[in-house]
Parts: sequence; C-alpha cells; structure tokens
Amino acid sequence: MRRKNLAFAFALSAAALTIPGLAHADQSIIKNPGDHPSYRFEAEPHGLIGFGGPFRHGRGELGAGFRGTVVIVDNGFVKSINNSVGITFGGDLFFGRGTLFIPVAMQWNFWLSTHWSVFAEPGIGFAANRDRDRDAVHPVLMLGGRYHFNDKVSLTMRLGYPAFTIGASFFL
Repeated sequence: MRRKNLAFAFALSAAALTIPGLAHADQSIIKNPGDHPSYRFEAEPHGLIGFGGPFRHGRGELGAGFRGTVVIVDNGFVKSINNSVGITFGGDLFFGRGTLFIPVAMQWNFWLSTHWSVFAEPGIGFAANRDRDRDAVHPVLMLGGRYHFNDKVSLTMRLGYPAFTIGASFFL
C-alpha cells in the first residue's frame, strides 16, 4: 500500500511539472491615450552603421553616437491613441573617415503595449568630414522600435536614411 501511495505521489508530481505555467500576454495600451511612462527627456547612446548620404560611394561605416529627445507633446497628434511627440537631436561619429553627422528631427512615438513602442523620425542632418566638398545637409528619415525592460530603460533600434542604430534609451 505504501508503494502505491509513493508511486501515486511521484506520478502526480511529474504531471504537475509538465503542466505549463500561466502565460502572461503583453497588455495592449495603444487605445489608452497617455498610458505610457512619464518622462521629459530620453537619453540614448548607440552604435551605428552608416550607409547613405554623407558616405563616399555609399560605403558602410561603423560609428557611435548619442541622441537626446525632448518631449514637446505628451499626447500627440491623434488624441484617441497612445502617442507622444518630441524633438530629437544628437551627434553620430563615423570612424571610417571621421564624419560627424548631426541629426535634428521630429520623433512621433506610438506606445503599442507595456513592453513595445515604435516611432518615426523625419528631419534633417548636417554632415561634416575631412573632405570639405562633401560637407552637406542631408534628409533624415528613420523608423524605429523599442523593447521596454521597465519604465526607465529600453533597447532601441532605428533603421532608415542614412544609418542603422542600436542602443539603450534611458527615460528621465
């Protein structure tokens, strides 16, 4: 009898271990205007690959940079969804030829869920490098996304013209 109880307890334990835990889905917040982390400034150091605009013959160049974004409208252009608008600016240093690229753009954020947000950045950038005849103004058009670890830190990626960036955002 004792063996049967032990075998039953073992079988019950094994069954309990094979039952998956409850999955917690990411909660959608796009239809909740203003339901996103409260911040006034986003600081974002990043690594990058430049491939357009200020680069000779479209060759890719590695670099590092920083973006700062100041929130100007907490509940953006579409009042019925969770969005915000900011002005983003910074500096990107490309190591290949020493190009300094200074972008200034509008950043329109869409807060999709508790862990995901996306954004679009139209603007202009100023490029300065060793070849004086290549200094110029370039358009900036980027699309990006963030995975939010919490309300203060996220992994941020953007892709567009003239570069691809990946870094960390700190919401202050």
